[in-house]
Amino acid sequence: MNAVEAVRAGALEELTGLLAADPALATARPDGHRTLLHVLADHPGHRVWAVEMLGVLLDAGADVDARFVGFHRETPLHWAASNDDVPLLDALLDAGADIDADGAVIADGTPLSDAVAFGQHRAARRLVERGARVRQAEAAALGMLDRIAAVEDVDLCFWYACHGGSLAAAQLLLAQGAGLDRLPEWERCTPLDAAERRGATDVVTWLRERGAHRASELS
Repeated sequence: MNAVEAVRAGALEELTGLLAADPALATARPDGHRTLLHVLADHPGHRVWAVEMLGVLLDAGADVDARFVGFHRETPLHWAASNDDVPLLDALLDAGADIDADGAVIADGTPLSDAVAFGQHRAARRLVERGARVRQAEAAALGMLDRIAAVEDVDLCFWYACHGGSLAAAQLLLAQGAGLDRLPEWERCTPLDAAERRGATDVVTWLRERGAHRASELS
């Protein structure tokens, strides 16, 4: 069993032995892109003995803010957030991970950007609780009404509110003049499409009552 296999299997004793024999594994990138901390936080997350393996890796010299090398620069915290892995997220933050590290696959953003984009709201709310910087669009997705009383990009925030399934936020933003069928730059997906994808039936019903369309229904 190699180190990657040990992490994926939650084989704590095997990982400890491998690191004792070769401490350089703690900072190595077995595939040229990811460290073992990335493997630990990788999809689907929630690995057996994850917090304990994190401690073993850090004791061996792993960098809690190590960057993915490739088409993005995500840290292990980005990946824990993307998988709604709150226990590992907390452990990474307790170990000093940068809560607002940039480099996400989503708009070069933070771990919160990933959590909101992928609909991982437990992780998103935990990041907010622990002091993450919150953009207005992210606040809209999470239904943080006090932060979206006046926004810079009402259409973007409205789309995020529907994506996040926050009816109250969507109602507030529509009253500020948001467009019902606004298409974001990154995909052909209207607010209605986003709400349906989220499974937010109350938002879907409300949008339909106001004449919103799916992207496939637009000319």
